[in-house]
Amino acid sequence: MNYLVPLKKREQIAEGTMAFWFSTEGGSPPAGRHGASGGDFSFIAGQATDITLINPLHTDAEGDTRTFSIATSPNHKELLVIATRMRDTAFKNSLNEMPLGTKVKMTEATGDFTLHKNAKKPAVMLAGGIGITPFKSMIKWATEEKLPHKITLLYGNSSRESAPFLDELAELSTQNMNFTFVPLFVRIGDRILRDHVSDIEGSVYYIAGPVGFVKAMRELLVKVGADEDSIRTEEFAGY
Repeated sequence: MNYLVPLKKREQIAEGTMAFWFSTEGGSPPAGRHGASGGDFSFIAGQATDITLINPLHTDAEGDTRTFSIATSPNHKELLVIATRMRDTAFKNSLNEMPLGTKVKMTEATGDFTLHKNAKKPAVMLAGGIGITPFKSMIKWATEEKLPHKITLLYGNSSRESAPFLDELAELSTQNMNFTFVPLFVRIGDRILRDHVSDIEGSVYYIAGPVGFVKAMRELLVKVGADEDSIRTEEFAGY
């Protein structure tokens, strides 16, 4: 199912990082395609959607479609937020330059990078840079729903200036006593893991970020004794 949704707002949220807001209210399926109105758009916290630019200002061989994790809670699905590191590509230049109100095609949300149901198992989230987006959705939703899950977020960035959503995550940690927020501006190593994760073997792990970060964190978790079957990953390729 596909939706046509307008760009309502864009804003720089960190060094080299932009956020884009799309309204699903009053959205419509593309002409000649089966679909529902934008108001029917639904998703599970942590899922992603494909966004296709229609008649973009710029084009190149990389194409007009990209996959983005949704950074919004499902409780606020009428205005979806995506965020991305910016670089000089036709897609990102078009997204950054197109007039507000311009519609894009958005697919139905998909993916199983979502919070596990067994609240007895702590969730440990390792985010690298822009990999924070699905975690922001999950943590915001868990806070609003008052879920009993114990959640620890280890959020790695090269600097405070390059880290999106720091203030929002810090605020969520004051609203949700089950959520521990650990912003990091050094490499995540075994000492940091052991300092902040009390149950290494019994936790469910989520890793999201650049390919190299995901690989390194998976290897680190295995090294310190995490259950490999309890590690879930989402790679953010550098497009």
